Amino acid sequence: MIQVAQPPADEGIEDVVLDAGPNRGRQGALRTCIVTRTAQAPDAMIRFVLGPDGAVVPDLRARLPGRGAWVSARREDVATAVRKRAFNRAFKTQGATASADLPDRIAEGLRADLRQAIALANKAGCIVTGFTKVEAAIGAQPRVAAVIHASDAAPDGRRKIAAALHRRHGDAISRIPIVDDLSEDELDMALGRDHVIHAALVAGVGAAGCLARWRRLRSFEGVAAAIEERGSAGYGGDAPPLQDDAVTDQAGAPRVAGSRDDGNPQGSG
Repeated sequence: MIQVAQPPADEGIEDVVLDAGPNRGRQGALRTCIVTRTAQAPDAMIRFVLGPDGAVVPDLRARLPGRGAWVSARREDVATAVRKRAFNRAFKTQGATASADLPDRIAEGLRADLRQAIALANKAGCIVTGFTKVEAAIGAQPRVAAVIHASDAAPDGRRKIAAALHRRHGDAISRIPIVDDLSEDELDMALGRDHVIHAALVAGVGAAGCLARWRRLRSFEGVAAAIEERGSAGYGGDAPPLQDDAVTDQAGAPRVAGSRDDGNPQGSG
């Protein structure tokens, strides 16, 4: 009986068929990761194409022309693809160049996508400023779909807003995602104003898309879209742990609330 040797786990990737490009092939078809060899939905992956110079280019929105290779949307899988030269095997060329900073470039692209989503809410004209107005938005309709903190926000302001959420929602506070991945400077950039520390995303047009971009960023970085692991430290025990849950858009436009200071009710109006 003739036995056929099996290739090592990191070989045989050249057998993965590249996609035919945007708007070609079956819509929503599963894609195979060139690292893990698992088939997944495109939303859980990142597409890559070759630039004219042979550079591997991340196609975060899967719109660039040309045949594409797919990698699971996780930092460690992209790093593995670079380290093991999986793009060369997938594209069947030794001229494919994937720089070591490719995972960092993708992370920055995902952060830019999140900033853009927040900026779209701003352009909708649904912005309130001042700490007291953020608290007021928590108790108003349409309901708050997420709370946004600058990553460098002080614990006191976070604790006060968490307390307002708990007064309004009780145990249902666990259904309010906490987005704190962007710095104050990044929030300033997204909203076109200075010293934005806190914000509230209100359920409505664009809320689901904004949260989807946030979840994609956190998934890539290997961080669950939840904050229960830092609830007691971040909120001083005044509220139960906050964790993400599905948020469905309701009627109304998205509104984002910004604050000039961190927990001071006398913020900008």
